[in-house]
Amino acid sequence: MAIKRIGSQTVKMANPPSIISTATIVGPKEGEGPLKDYFDLILEDDLWQQESWEKSESKMQEEVLKMALTKANLSEGNMDYLFSGDLLNQIVVSSYSARQLSIPYFGLYGACSTMSESLSLGAMIIDGGFADKVACCTSSHFSTAERQYRYPLEYGNQRTFSAQWTVTGAGASILSSEGNGPYITYVTTGRVIDPGIVDVNNMGAAMAPAAIDTISKHFIDTGYNPDDYDLIITGDLGAIGKSIVIDLMGKEGYDLSKVYDDCGVRIFDNEAQDTHAGGSGCGCSAVVFNGFVYNQLLNGSFKRVLLISTGALHSPITMQQGESIPGIAHAVTITNVKE
Repeated sequence: MAIKRIGSQTVKMANPPSIISTATIVGPKEGEGPLKDYFDLILEDDLWQQESWEKSESKMQEEVLKMALTKANLSEGNMDYLFSGDLLNQIVVSSYSARQLSIPYFGLYGACSTMSESLSLGAMIIDGGFADKVACCTSSHFSTAERQYRYPLEYGNQRTFSAQWTVTGAGASILSSEGNGPYITYVTTGRVIDPGIVDVNNMGAAMAPAAIDTISKHFIDTGYNPDDYDLIITGDLGAIGKSIVIDLMGKEGYDLSKVYDDCGVRIFDNEAQDTHAGGSGCGCSAVVFNGFVYNQLLNGSFKRVLLISTGALHSPITMQQGESIPGIAHAVTITNVKE
């Protein structure tokens, strides 16, 4: 019997796991943004002395996890599972990173929703009694993503104003069955929602309906409303997707205006850094959550946060075949006290 399930899409942790440490690595552009003081390592060169951008991104994942383990005074041998994923074909960044680590590994693909997806699965496996310590990790890289999903960088194509800038960054969280918080208390798993968008340069509009669906289901399932949260933050909808969420959630009777933000809006100064609609990519919510948001939970500025990482579940092949872009959004409630 699913005794921990409440409502249609949410589970409530009976023994909420603690996020005992986090770590972040970002690229030079992210290190010039408004959240620069919350990142552990800012790279001077996004190749990071590697032969390719793909190898650089894999190194970022490996090193950010090691940083998080060091902060928690743990080693790879202390970890029961690693949940990680990325944007590249066959999640090669995560798998090649995992081959350097002696941790049982689950590779995930949730596109840019992977941070919340990994936190969801990590929390449930600990709460279920299957593990004591789990690592959750994801990354993205501007150069690896651009040449896979859009155009070769050498092409120098003009970016539309609705386009977003893929974040070069990696974030890791270490979850434990013991600890002093912050705690993951609820998980709301998203459904695949397809609004029919076919423009790969308008990810915000493609993913916003999935975020709206998951947030609404979370409120219905838990009985919470926007006033119960200090921050509700989506993963990488950017300025366009954020405005859609505020507008359509308002029509459903939820006023998010006082507590809602988006990681893709927060990570860059869109005008000064010429990022158009904002940031995107797996690394977007990974570094904003594991850096800025986690810090605010630790110091008590936030007491309850709803993180909804959002992903576009398309590929270069589906785009070439004229398919629309489905979206997904997974939500986790993180509190600085057990509930």
